[in-house]
Amino acid sequence: MRVLILGALALTVAACSSSPLPELSPADATSPDAAVVVAPYQPVMAGTVAYGPVELKPWRELNDSVAPSGSRQ
Repeated sequence: MRVLILGALALTVAACSSSPLPELSPADATSPDAAVVVAPYQPVMAGTVAYGPVELKPWRELNDSVAPSGSRQ
């Protein structure tokens, strides 16, 4: 029984230990020697189009334009 308790205690202590942190390499983003990629500034609203209100169209023509062909006789 003691062996079982000691084994469980050893596994618990081993599970709580942390692994060592990895060394920083020049390819790591947090490294001070990492390469800096320069990206040009692009406004968020670049390429947008202002949409304004349009005139109303007759509903019958709009319905006919989207209706399946052959439905009207």
